[in-house]
Amino acid sequence: MNIEELQTFVEVANAGGISPAAQRLGVSKSIVSRRLLRLEEELGVQLLARSTRGAALTEAGITFRDYAARVCAEIDNARETILPTGDLRGRLRVAMPLSFGPTHFAPMLAEMARRHPELHIQTCYTDRFVDLIAEGYDCAIRVGYLQDSNLVARRIGPIYGKLVASPGYIKTHGAPETPEELVVHEAVMQGNETWQLMDGEKIITVRPQGRFKADNGSALVAAAVAGLGIGYLPDCLTHEYMASGALVPIMARYPPPPAGAYVVRPPGQYPTRKIRVLTDLLIECFAKSPTLSAAPPGRYISSHLEGPRTDTGSRAIS
Repeated sequence: MNIEELQTFVEVANAGGISPAAQRLGVSKSIVSRRLLRLEEELGVQLLARSTRGAALTEAGITFRDYAARVCAEIDNARETILPTGDLRGRLRVAMPLSFGPTHFAPMLAEMARRHPELHIQTCYTDRFVDLIAEGYDCAIRVGYLQDSNLVARRIGPIYGKLVASPGYIKTHGAPETPEELVVHEAVMQGNETWQLMDGEKIITVRPQGRFKADNGSALVAAAVAGLGIGYLPDCLTHEYMASGALVPIMARYPPPPAGAYVVRPPGQYPTRKIRVLTDLLIECFAKSPTLSAAPPGRYISSHLEGPRTDTGSRAIS
């Protein structure tokens, strides 16, 4: 059985059709179709039900997909194992947050590509939630709290944040001192999210209000600097503005609880060596670069992440 045909079938199954699979593989749709036909002839069963609307997995295709995916993963691991020590090749598709992925994480991917000339890296920078399996990504970097899922996560470092506002906003509106006061102030927000603050060991959930909303952390920083409201932002995006005085911390008695940055990947028995190398590089860079996590304590919730968990015993303010 041809491994290339198996890999093509897995791509079609994950992508949800021949056209998106061809785009991922970088080949024509006719090549994908021929590989699938040969595989079906080899197996003696129909794996895809084709129509004018596209292609869908048959019952046999659904059953065979899991086996084919495991075989392809094992072959990839075997190929990596017998390569000369340190060598990586093939493709690595990574999803990263747009908020600070290009500035904080992109240099690490560039360094990985420099060290491994045979490795092809494709990166998607977006603050939306990326479905790794459906969209064919090997892994993603995510920041904040991770909800329970079947994804496998490895923590690579801490991410801290705090409540901030511009001196101009504070001069006009004053600075809140308690969570109860915070909810009557303007906030720069992602949408209708909640913020979590620590009162000793207790978590307080606050529902802020605001007229400026954006799904990108850098845009929220700009809005906070412009005096449009209070921001709940990561130190790695605000440290320069804090140093210049364009933003100042508020409500230091109620810091956001800490969070982390993670490499997440689809479930499987073992991560590929490419993902292991990337993870180790990110852990190394977090340890060396204070601007990645910046000064504790705090936490940032980004729009492309799963939402924060609600702790038992916490109270909400709205």
